[in-house]
Amino acid sequence: MAAYILAIDQGTTSSRALLVRRDGTIAALAQEELPQHFPASGAVEQEAEDIWNTVLTCCRAVLRQAGAGASDIAAIGITNQRETTLVWDRATGRAIHRAIVWQDRRTADTCARLEGEGHGALVHARTGLLIDPYFSATKIAHILDAVPNARARAERGELAFGTVDSFLLFRLTGGRVHATDATNASRTMLFDIHKGAWDDDLLALFGVPRALLPQVRDCAAEFGATDPELFGAPIPIRGMAGDQQAAMVGQACFQPGMVKSTYGTGCFALLNTGATPVASRHRLITTIAYQIDGRRTYALEGSIFVAGAAVQWLRDGLKMISHAAESDRLAAEADEGQDVILVPAFVGLGAPYWRPQVRGALFGLTRATGPAELARAALEAVCFQTCDLIDAMHADWPGQGGATVLRVDGGMSASDFTMQRLADLLGAPVDRPAETETTVLGAAYLAGLQCGFFPPPDIFAQSWRLERRFRPTMPAEVRAGRLAAWRAAVDCLVGRD
Repeated sequence: MAAYILAIDQGTTSSRALLVRRDGTIAALAQEELPQHFPASGAVEQEAEDIWNTVLTCCRAVLRQAGAGASDIAAIGITNQRETTLVWDRATGRAIHRAIVWQDRRTADTCARLEGEGHGALVHARTGLLIDPYFSATKIAHILDAVPNARARAERGELAFGTVDSFLLFRLTGGRVHATDATNASRTMLFDIHKGAWDDDLLALFGVPRALLPQVRDCAAEFGATDPELFGAPIPIRGMAGDQQAAMVGQACFQPGMVKSTYGTGCFALLNTGATPVASRHRLITTIAYQIDGRRTYALEGSIFVAGAAVQWLRDGLKMISHAAESDRLAAEADEGQDVILVPAFVGLGAPYWRPQVRGALFGLTRATGPAELARAALEAVCFQTCDLIDAMHADWPGQGGATVLRVDGGMSASDFTMQRLADLLGAPVDRPAETETTVLGAAYLAGLQCGFFPPPDIFAQSWRLERRFRPTMPAEVRAGRLAAWRAAVDCLVGRD
């Protein structure tokens, strides 16, 4: 009997592969850094072959670590950085342009024009999204227009579009399968989340030929098998979900009202709203949380572009720290009497503001401000932005009630200072799970559910374990003052945009 699920986690800054046992523990892990390229202000790209090669290297590495072969793997599950866009030649599998990363803002003017022409209502009604460079549609059109003859080739069916999951699936199966799952499809601005289908009106609006598009399947589904030459024998691919939705599954947020927030390069909070899509009145995204057995579960999502990236800025930009963990120590030493606020809009502001042109700023600096205060401001900025998202969720779905227990994961969730400050500013508990590899666990679970390796969701949810609950301790008046300072800083920037 196969002992493992092979989970592929292809992220923004690295690719990883992990072997997951039946009890949900990790048997082996391999990771490779993924270079990013910044060809112009606001532009972020990756080489498609770097994405593929790092994934393949990691998969082979974990098999070697565990002394395992293809027969020991029940199935593969894939999770990925969402919205990142690739267009490739169907005959060769080679991309015709660097991948345009989700953070990329080069199509901001196009999005502003479409919004100004009044198309926002259609896009929001069909997709649950706002017209923004974050999503894939305008990225696809940019590639087709930037690469000579690409649009004509796309219309002839010679090219394929995919988010990273779809590209990896195509390469893993030797070009035999061009498919994606409902969660990744829902991030393109081309997919009707109510009908569960690509939308011809949106394809025409954004200038994307239908011939480019992958088939859309459930998150737990038959996605083919790997080319035998890759791992010695075929391995079935049975699960797929965008990274934030995979984390929601890994956090066992299967019940309406449950909220998870992942802190990586960015921050992404998702609220399970069940079988009913909730249309946001506060500029959140309505998205597909997961789709199993043909049944869609929806979520409200708030996306923050800069979370862990703020700590990277302290390290790489300001050279204040050598390692990310040092930010905790510095922040704890900060003078609480200083109201230094960082609005980390390095690539614009995400939800609930959606201002791609805004740039970051520091407020409240004095002669006494030093590295400790800047470190605290960077960590607090993540908490303030999360508060904005949770407030918007409460306003959009009053039936949820005022109290929230937030399940957290991602690299920054290891920061005790940040998680405690988050609980303080939310005025609500923050739960950190014993297994923080929730994104990988979600991808593994979807694959394992499809092939019978893992139990149904209600039983799987019972295996979730708490490592630590952070409870709010900040006095109410202090909390109110800090939140007011944050909102004044944001208003200053948004008002100028």
